[in-house]
Parts: sequence; structure tokens; C-alpha cells
Amino acid sequence: MKNRCAIIFFLLVQGSGMNALFAQDLSAADIVRKADEKLNGEKSSYSVMSMTIIRPEWQRTIEFKSWTLGRDYALTLITAPAKEAGQTFLKRGSEMWTWNPSISRLIKLPPSMMSQGWMGSDYTNDDILRESSVVTDYVHEIVGEENIDGRTCYKIKMTARKDASIVWGKQIRWIDKKDFLVLRAELYDEDGYLVRTETGSDIKIMDGRTITSKIELVPEEEPENKTLVEIREIKFNIPVEESYFSQQNMKRVR
Repeated sequence: MKNRCAIIFFLLVQGSGMNALFAQDLSAADIVRKADEKLNGEKSSYSVMSMTIIRPEWQRTIEFKSWTLGRDYALTLITAPAKEAGQTFLKRGSEMWTWNPSISRLIKLPPSMMSQGWMGSDYTNDDILRESSVVTDYVHEIVGEENIDGRTCYKIKMTARKDASIVWGKQIRWIDKKDFLVLRAELYDEDGYLVRTETGSDIKIMDGRTITSKIELVPEEEPENKTLVEIREIKFNIPVEESYFSQQNMKRVR
């Protein structure tokens, strides 16, 4: 019996050592990829969200659904408020369009519009349509560890690659070591100035994985403004084909 307990203890210690070794073997890029897959899925995703735009004098909430397939395909449908319901946004590769049913007009978005606010929020078109990749468009470096809300986080510096055509010149992300949650992110422009800060909160289990269901964005130059995104439903690795992401489907998706 004593020998059996000793063997079990040895195996537990070995297992703990292997987990520690695995954690040490993760590169900064691996950590960022795992965090990215938390919300986007390894292959595809479907989500129902709300976005509340908060200003000193007013606030409004937009509700929407989104489908994604890898990095190249994304379709977003506005479901509320009523006057904007039915408007859709499509990304296929590097090309993006918007469909406005009230004027029956399909518009192709030029690259210059990627940095503009989406639906009047503090998020950009690039953020919502995921034009850039946090995994492939940056050079990643672990620069330390910090504790956020009782969770130990990797502090990772992400510097934009010279050949990448993206909005942010640099990002710093605090990624939880246990569940690979992005609990804080600072986004900087090409000149190194802090533009906005994002914080993740309200941790929940959705579709079998632990995620932050709320994300708050605060612009650095207008700290009285903020945008709050809440994930109400999310499914990962759904069966969806490339053909779903078409201009025809923009007009009929519900």
C-alpha cells in the first residue's frame, strides 16, 4: 500500500512538472493564438452580441449577430435598433462590403475606412470585421507577468510587422495564464501613442469554454467615452461553408 501511494505521488509530481514544462514551452505567439481562438474558434464561430455606446450626453445599444470562418470570412447582421436592423457587413479575404436595406445599396469599403468607427462606436471597422490578425501581423514578446483581478497574466508586447497593413503599430496584452483570457489590452498608433484601453470581465463558460463575456473599451483622449460589448451567445467551430459569405446572402441572412 505504501509503495502504491509513493507511485501515485510520483506520477502526480511528474504530471505537474510536465504541465509546468508545457507552459514554459509556449511562445508569445502561441499564447496570443490560444487567446484569439478563445473567442473566434479554431475554425469558425457564431455569436449574438450587444454593443452599448456611452457618451456624456447620451447612450445607445446596437444588437447584432456574427458568423466567421477562419480569418478570411466574416458576416455581421444588425438586428436592433429597428431603423438599422437588416444592415449587414461582409468580409471575404481583403475585400469588405456593407448592405443597407433602407436604400437597397451595396457599398464596398475601401482600406482607408478600416480605421473608422463602426456604427459610431469606439471600435473600428477593422476590429469588427477582423481584417488584421493578432497572430500573423505582429512580432510577439513576453515582457513580464502581472496579476489582474486575482489572475496571473502573461504581459505580451505585440509590434506590427513592417509589411503588415494594419491599424495598430503596437499592442500590449495581459493574457491569463490559466484560461488564456485577454483581461486587458492597450493599443497604440504607429507613433507609439496610446489610443485606447480594453478590459475583459464577467467570465463565463459558453459552449464549453471559459471566456470573458464583457469587453469595455475606453479611448485615451476621451476617457469619458466608452463602448461596452456583451456576448450573449456564442458557438464555436460551427458547420459553415465559404458560400455562406456572399453578397447574395448579405441581403437575406436573418
